[in-house]
Amino acid sequence: MIRGLLSAFVSSLLGTLGFAVLLRAPRRAWIPASVSGALAFTLYWFLMQVGASEASAIFCGSLAGSVLGHILSMRMKLIGTIFNALGIVAFVPGLGLYRCMELLAMGNPQEGVQAGVAAMVSILMIALGLSMGHWCFRVFRRSKRKGRQEKRRRDSTPGFTAS
Repeated sequence: MIRGLLSAFVSSLLGTLGFAVLLRAPRRAWIPASVSGALAFTLYWFLMQVGASEASAIFCGSLAGSVLGHILSMRMKLIGTIFNALGIVAFVPGLGLYRCMELLAMGNPQEGVQAGVAAMVSILMIALGLSMGHWCFRVFRRSKRKGRQEKRRRDSTPGFTAS
């Protein structure tokens, strides 16, 4: 299992790095975005190994990729689209959509529709994971900001101090 986990991490890291170059991401974002995508895919792989459904594993992986992407974009002061796109690139069901079209073109409509529905479920889980990751990050950031504002207000309010 450890060997498979490491293999999933390294292969997705290299694949995401290739897409970072292909999509002309800023050079300083290549490694962090690739690590983010590799961690998200490794989570997906691990969940699949322990018996989770593919849809839930894709959701969790894209949620992790989204949260990591927002954290990296804030820390590196780059737009989040770079990190979010590269964080989920491993989940895009390109082969599933290709199989759907191939089966439909070959005259197998029932199998083609099944492949298309499976690909669309994957796409929906990616979108849901990205949306939920964005929402979670905004809620966390907003609560953190509120806490800092309250602390400033308490510190600036004159009051009784024990001496």
